Amino acid sequence: MIQITLKGGTVKEYQEGISVADIAKDLSMGLYKAACAAKVNGAVCDLRTVLHANSEVEILTFDDPEGKKAFWHTASHVLAQAVKRLYPSAKLAIGPAIENGFYYDFDVEKPFLPEDLEKIEAEMKKIVKEGIELNRFELAPQEAMAKLSEMGEPYKVELAKEHADKGEHISFYSQGDFTDLCAGPHLMSTAQLKAVKLLNCTGAYWRGDASKAQLCRVYGTAFPKASQLEEHLTMLEEAKKRDHNLLGRQLGFFTTSDLIGQGLPIMLPKGAKVIQLLQRFVEDEEEKRGWLLTKTPFMAKSDLYKLSGHWDHYQDGMFVLGDENKDSEVFALRPMTCPFQYQAYLSKKRSYRELPLRYNETSTLFRNEASGEMHGLIRVRQFTISEGHLMCLPSQLEQEFKSCLELAIYMLKTLGLYEDVSYRFSQWDPDDRAKYIGTPEQWDEAQSVMQKILDHLEIPYKIGIGEAAFYGPKLDIQIRNVHGKEDTLITIQIDQMLAEKFGMEYVDADGTTKNPYIIHRTSIGCYERTLALLIEKYAGAFPAWLAPTQVKVLPIGERQHEYAQTIVEKLKAAGMRVEYDDRNEKIGYKIREAQLEKVPYMLVIGDKEAEAGAVAVRSRKEGDKGAMPVAAFIDMLTDEVQKKTPVSYTHLRAHETDSYL
Repeated sequence: MIQITLKGGTVKEYQEGISVADIAKDLSMGLYKAACAAKVNGAVCDLRTVLHANSEVEILTFDDPEGKKAFWHTASHVLAQAVKRLYPSAKLAIGPAIENGFYYDFDVEKPFLPEDLEKIEAEMKKIVKEGIELNRFELAPQEAMAKLSEMGEPYKVELAKEHADKGEHISFYSQGDFTDLCAGPHLMSTAQLKAVKLLNCTGAYWRGDASKAQLCRVYGTAFPKASQLEEHLTMLEEAKKRDHNLLGRQLGFFTTSDLIGQGLPIMLPKGAKVIQLLQRFVEDEEEKRGWLLTKTPFMAKSDLYKLSGHWDHYQDGMFVLGDENKDSEVFALRPMTCPFQYQAYLSKKRSYRELPLRYNETSTLFRNEASGEMHGLIRVRQFTISEGHLMCLPSQLEQEFKSCLELAIYMLKTLGLYEDVSYRFSQWDPDDRAKYIGTPEQWDEAQSVMQKILDHLEIPYKIGIGEAAFYGPKLDIQIRNVHGKEDTLITIQIDQMLAEKFGMEYVDADGTTKNPYIIHRTSIGCYERTLALLIEKYAGAFPAWLAPTQVKVLPIGERQHEYAQTIVEKLKAAGMRVEYDDRNEKIGYKIREAQLEKVPYMLVIGDKEAEAGAVAVRSRKEGDKGAMPVAAFIDMLTDEVQKKTPVSYTHLRAHETDSYL
């Protein structure tokens, strides 16, 4: 007999060789039917796993993140089985679970059309109704490659070859007439996939490499209940309405041009104004906190990047000007500012008394993103970032790191994004050392120092293996867009390697020469990405302090034009961003248009207001506020702007999105 400790601490005895699935059945048939996977001694595993020793076991359902992953991974296999039934010549690539669903990549003669997806989805529903049992089996590497070759699956053969040198057996899952190379875990049966939906189809390169085959990627999602699927699809429709790539264009924040190129957005006056406001806010706040502004070149010789390590570790992501084989000098547009600001530090000898030394810069950067990775303003090839590099003594490191984090949190709270972020402690991958500079000992030391700081500051982080910069670990502040895709908004990094490479030194109190610690940080991240997230967060209805137009003055008729013009001049003199709508249109039409443009305040001017020297105030979020003296309105808006009052997201959902999007 073996002892099984269940979640909550209950201990039960079972015969050796019992499967996790049978334990779930013993506990309750309801749990067994809901089970998607399990954790055995903390490791996620298949329900088919057989136990031979005392173990801790937790049954995972769709309510658990790991359970969702197994559920959606099985759905991807059902998708692949449906495609193979309908299009037998299709070649299978990969089909993982992702955030909120799954995808599968296929090599097909021509991309699937919407009507093809309907047929495939119908076939998936047939497979679910059939309630096909999934079975796991393993083969030796050579047998596995032979089987996959016989199946005519070249992409799977390539994947299997990667494991051949390790000598490990390779696992497969079969379901009826379909077999796939897969590590699992998976559901016990296709019957659990009660509600499935295919969403769309895009192109994707094999292994993300533009030089390799272009595949057809089909996205989908699935749920245990039809009601959950309906709720999810409703959320997706809401997300489409808020998608900055659609809404930002509709509201006139930005545009793009095929003549200019992908990933190179054009900021229209509204978008440019918001970014200008953000930049001024950030630079003023950084100056208050002791940061010194620098302005460095957009490009440099390859020598600088070779010294920093970017040439060896990041060249594929850079725009290189020239050919090393032909040109005496080769330049590259900068992908980051750090090596440039190091030159500012190196402009003179430094004493420990000068540290910490904090350099900030509103930097324009250039990164050669793959075409399939770019999306609106979220991921672009040219962007502007609130970058900074801080050189300090070891004794100052924790306090300075804390100060950088406090600055980032202040920015997030002011913008109304604080509740939407999470934290990732990004570490190196010791199994992929070619990606990094430095020794394992240096990485262990740097990560140990950072972990101590994060734990001391009680930051609720998750660990991301392989997500570190090539020169050091970092704290990434993560945020999701309306579609659920996670991106890094702000990053704070600890670096103890590049100071030595660049010869950055200071004379310590004892007269010895030492290398400073470097903290790389952003305070608000990439301005374009931040603008995109704000458009989506507020559905384009920016808080008054950030709104490109704060007030629209709307005279009812020509008789009020002269008085309305004086109001416009007073508002401008008070520093407010005003538009004057003197068109010969009905006042209801003008108000409706201002509401659609998400303007925070409308001032309606009729005969009564002109005679009383007042304005009729209409608020975007509160409606008609009645008449008030011009000076009172100016005081009210000035106070709101100075406080940088954020807009309530729930209020927008109730009063803005449903009515005007």
